[in-house]
Amino acid sequence: MTTGPDSALADHLPGEIAAAILSGRCTDPFAVLGPHRIGGARWVVAFDPGAAAMAALVGGETVALSPMPDAPGLFAGPVPGDGPYRLRGTAADGASWETEDAYRFGPVLGEIDEYLIGEGTHHALWHALGAHVIDHEGSRGTHVAVWAPNARRVSVVGDFNGWDGRRHVMRKRGATGVWEIFLPGLGEGTVYKYEILGPEGQHLPLKADPVGFGSQHPPQTASVVRDITGYGWRDAGWMVTRAAANARTAPISIYEVQLGSWRRKDGGRPISYREAAEELVGYAAEMGFTHLELLPVSEYPFDGSWGYQPIGLYAPTIRFGPPHEFRDFVDAAHSAGLGVILDWVPGHFPTDAHGLGRFDGTALYEHADPKEGFHRDWNTLIYNYGRREVKNYLIANALYWLEEYHIDGLRVDAVASMLYRDYSRAPGDWVPNIHGGNENLEAIAFLQEMNVAAYGAHPGIMTVAEESTSFPKVSAPVDAGGLGFGFKWNMGWMNDTLRYMAEDPVYRRYHHDKVTFGLHYAFSENFVLPISHDEVVHGKGSMYTRMPGDHAAKLANLRAYYGFMWGHPGKKLLFMGQEFGQQAEWNHDAQIGWHHLADPGHAGLQRLVRDLNTLYRGLPALHVKDCEADGFQWLQGGDADQSVIAWIRRGGPGDTPVVMVTNFTPVERKGYRLGLPHAGPWREILNTDAALYGGGNRGNMGEVAARDGASHGQPAHAEIYLPPLTTLFLAPGD
Repeated sequence: MTTGPDSALADHLPGEIAAAILSGRCTDPFAVLGPHRIGGARWVVAFDPGAAAMAALVGGETVALSPMPDAPGLFAGPVPGDGPYRLRGTAADGASWETEDAYRFGPVLGEIDEYLIGEGTHHALWHALGAHVIDHEGSRGTHVAVWAPNARRVSVVGDFNGWDGRRHVMRKRGATGVWEIFLPGLGEGTVYKYEILGPEGQHLPLKADPVGFGSQHPPQTASVVRDITGYGWRDAGWMVTRAAANARTAPISIYEVQLGSWRRKDGGRPISYREAAEELVGYAAEMGFTHLELLPVSEYPFDGSWGYQPIGLYAPTIRFGPPHEFRDFVDAAHSAGLGVILDWVPGHFPTDAHGLGRFDGTALYEHADPKEGFHRDWNTLIYNYGRREVKNYLIANALYWLEEYHIDGLRVDAVASMLYRDYSRAPGDWVPNIHGGNENLEAIAFLQEMNVAAYGAHPGIMTVAEESTSFPKVSAPVDAGGLGFGFKWNMGWMNDTLRYMAEDPVYRRYHHDKVTFGLHYAFSENFVLPISHDEVVHGKGSMYTRMPGDHAAKLANLRAYYGFMWGHPGKKLLFMGQEFGQQAEWNHDAQIGWHHLADPGHAGLQRLVRDLNTLYRGLPALHVKDCEADGFQWLQGGDADQSVIAWIRRGGPGDTPVVMVTNFTPVERKGYRLGLPHAGPWREILNTDAALYGGGNRGNMGEVAARDGASHGQPAHAEIYLPPLTTLFLAPGD
């Protein structure tokens, strides 16, 4: 019986193992390839299907490796020493190359990572998974790790290995289902995907990295290695004060923006993150907004989804620049005193072949049953919130944006679709919860845990729910039985008031409740009043076209409405272009209608929004008690016949009260009796009919004289002039 190195190598690399390597079906390549003790010596086994010859370079010596019989590209041989070595391959045409051997490196992930991933509590998941440029065992390269528990084999493929899944098969890390490999010599800009064999050994479509920090520009779909370490933030001052800027007592006026269509350059290209850092940030600050809210910037394949069908949740879209340039944008916003809110989409994900769907050949991130795991409305898949690893993936993603990009808030999209199992489903087309009800208990628990984690790790941030139903306690703390959001979009207010404004003013008297009903529940949540992108697409027109009448009437209606909105309890949100009354419906393929500003009426509306923001920020009565019932008092809520409403806003003790009155008809009201908190002079601090806003310059000459005599529950009153289609703001005179 023959013994020794050759026989030991044969035992180490029997024919079936060699065949598995050649066919790409070896499930444990680290047990075969790389350095191994064979017959008392260090042998190196290497595989490169493009090589006709292979040598190991060690200590200035070149050691030829022998080709394995009947196994093209597979080489082995004794290599002296125990230190590092390199491999030199030579092709049949004589071309040669040198590489580090990925299979000589040990694992990177530690036991704590494995434990937390398995437990579903790794809140810094992006530190473990994804592609990281690191130094490991004396070499610079990229560590790649991915969760694919049901895969038979996972490989990293890219230009660096000819997209050959046999070349860099990953190491599986125990029962967690995580695969990892260190790729020496690869770094920033490397393009890669995962080639996965499913549980039955089937080849799956190449997959992008679920925790990748960068992507190719669509329509290309590969992930790109991005080194996101080492950014020099300059926003320390903002970070220590932002809690006050995000508080429910703060003036919060949000400018909602889709970066790809805010402004276009050079024949139609979107602005970059760095251009937005100067132009968009400067514009929003000049307009008096307090926050910018961006439609989703997580990488997405289809432009027409506006980002609401993301695939790369951890990758800022490359459409506007790489990750550090997105940080430049956030840093610039903070320097200008603006918070940055991101639209975040944990409610669903697209079915694109390179995405999360059946990632390892099974329903991994989604439910297997389409009654639980598929949105017919959007042709998208629904996350399995009850699976601990999926919940971990999403919660960590929220924390990632807050931590790595200093994001100040997350507005969570389509919350209603998450809360209800029967959302947009016919009877019999949904699966009840364990109690037989329609609430999605797992999604509710996920949202609560996300909010607890986000506010716990970053107390100064805000989370905002786009929730279109009357689900209770959306913005109540979790320990009080709520979902834990900081704020909720007031969709009911938006729908009611826009329906009211669409009515011809002569008929508004019959719909008066649509502008008053919102006060019945205005303080049940911490509300944001949203005039968002959803209100100016899909055939709805723009805010301008939704107003009745001719050009002048449309602008007058908008001015009155915005005055009403800024005076109404609740934080404010306005979608780009609506601040100057863009006429066309929003088109994501073109910039907003800046040309309208040549019209004095549109320019006047823009100036009004700026002045409303200034007033809102400057007067505590208009914002401190946005979410408190004792900060609001009706003066006149029942004058349906004249379509007039009036109310008082109050802040804290000692703050000046502000009175608002709106005339929603094109009929002037002379001598309108209005109750006021005290006698004496009152100033007309803003009049939406002023000439500088494009109005008729009608009003009370800047002053109102109140005299004793009770009216509307107040001890004093004044006879005021109400211009047509106008909102007035009154404050006590000096």
